[in-house]
Amino acid sequence: MQQALVIGASGGIGRALCAELVRRDWQVTGLSRSKDGLDVTDAATVNNQMGALEGPFQRIIIATGALEIDKHSPEKALKHITPEGMAAQFALNATGPALVLAHAARLMPRDAPCVVATLSARVGSIGDNRAGGWHSYRAAKAALNQIIRGAAIELGRSHKQLACIALHPGTVATPFTEKYLGRHPAVAPDHAATRLLDVMDTLGPEQSGQFFDYAGKPVSW
Repeated sequence: MQQALVIGASGGIGRALCAELVRRDWQVTGLSRSKDGLDVTDAATVNNQMGALEGPFQRIIIATGALEIDKHSPEKALKHITPEGMAAQFALNATGPALVLAHAARLMPRDAPCVVATLSARVGSIGDNRAGGWHSYRAAKAALNQIIRGAAIELGRSHKQLACIALHPGTVATPFTEKYLGRHPAVAPDHAATRLLDVMDTLGPEQSGQFFDYAGKPVSW
């Protein structure tokens, strides 16, 4: 049986990904802050939790992240940026996944197909930004995309069959987005999970280091 590791397993999308993977006959290990104490913003916690795992995992999915952190809402204008809000966005949405990725090489098979996917966001695309605003969240997700690009290059040297990718899940109806629903069509978490896993199933090393949406279409960096 193939094994999957889901980081952020208690969140709306993470929980749905775990359920859908089980339905597809995967053996799933799920870790989260609320259930397991895995705080991706704390390096010691990440090292302890990830260091205790044994693979190989054919799929590692990082489903952590937040749009609003500690009452710091997405900024509507540059004048609303605060150092604290921006630092919090980077800690959770960029540094956290990077700390997890630091353990990926040991946990994946070197001689078999494997996928590492992290949930990014289309608003992190520099090329697609036509509205402005949401500066800290956009910047953190853009940084995450760069981390994925670099990780794909590094990990690809030892894991020749790896696809390391960033994924835009679309607008998903979860507590993460409830204050911002209505601007874009939203889908239920289980539907989002199905779409994301379907995309992962189509990816190979030729797509490693790229950014895709929930329909498998490339997203501009």
